[in-house]
Amino acid sequence: MPEQIPASGTVHWMGAGLSTGSGFTALTAQADRVRLWQRTADRAAETLDRLGVADRAEPRALTPGALAAELAPGDVVVSMLPASEHSGLLAECLAGRAHFACSSYVTDELTAQGEAARAAGLTVLTEAGLDPGIDHLFAHSLVSRARAEIGPENRAEYSLTSYCGGLPAVPNSFRYRFSWAPLGVLNALRSPARHIEGGVEKATVHPWEATRELTLGGETFEAYPNRDSVPFAAQYDLPSGWRADTLVRGTLRLDGWRHAWDSVFAELKKGDDARIAELAGELARTYPTTRADRDRVVLGVSLTVRGANGRIWSGSYLLDRVGTAEESAMAHTVSRPLALGVRHILDSSLPPGLSRAAETAVRSEEWLNELAEEGLEFTMRVG
Repeated sequence: MPEQIPASGTVHWMGAGLSTGSGFTALTAQADRVRLWQRTADRAAETLDRLGVADRAEPRALTPGALAAELAPGDVVVSMLPASEHSGLLAECLAGRAHFACSSYVTDELTAQGEAARAAGLTVLTEAGLDPGIDHLFAHSLVSRARAEIGPENRAEYSLTSYCGGLPAVPNSFRYRFSWAPLGVLNALRSPARHIEGGVEKATVHPWEATRELTLGGETFEAYPNRDSVPFAAQYDLPSGWRADTLVRGTLRLDGWRHAWDSVFAELKKGDDARIAELAGELARTYPTTRADRDRVVLGVSLTVRGANGRIWSGSYLLDRVGTAEESAMAHTVSRPLALGVRHILDSSLPPGLSRAAETAVRSEEWLNELAEEGLEFTMRVG
């Protein structure tokens, strides 16, 4: 194990978009020094004033070379920038011997850089937000509990589903409001998905065509598969002797969403990039999330395991949060686990190299307990 570079106590929070919330403000009271980087120093100062932490954090202008000039060994850089920016930012961290954290999915580039970070004694934390992030914590917890009851060596069949969605708290006719880059929402729908259903791997070119009804907390939603669910069997440490009947990670939408979006799907099928970019702008103007609107985040993770002896174990987690005038639901549920991960970099409890929010069931339980103590509300049911 390489010698870990001690955290300096200084945190550089890069960008302050819609997912920067109370996790950031809490961090300003827990780190020795926090710098908020935005396009201009004035804009960063305005954000700090709005969050009520102008006396606990320093504004900085995110200009070329500015971060490198201030980066010191052991600092922690937190990227709230678009995922495409992570690799370049991590490269700056490697050069400056600084740790790195983000809430985005691991990419091939981050994996390769994670190896270099491990050799240098640096921590790279990824997938430490809502989805990915809290969903991983829930899944690891459920799998661990099921393993204890069914036994990892026993033959069994399981169904694991994980669905998450950012929704309008008050439904509108479009069944959605745009709170992040609208083109990103549309392009995500253009990405094929792979999942397991009925024990068979299924590939879906147009994910919305696999939409089904899903009941969570007594409410009916619509859900569809997202990305590639199959590799998560290994990531969640599901026993090799257990056979997957269902394995789906996907996106949650309000009931009636698919019908309301029929015209959008027709444009996506045509594949005209210029028209889709134009449509994204039109939709953002027509269905924005304004300061008067409240958002809602719903995340449901469920696991059912049927042993060969007929024994059945089932459990589920549900997080359902509505935003407030002070903080959106998305900002709370993304920034809280990310800030928790940063604190664990500061106290050197995360090892060098690349880590996700939840690499083990033990860490997942610890993080869930800490998040609950900090006001993140969710329910867990077994049986």
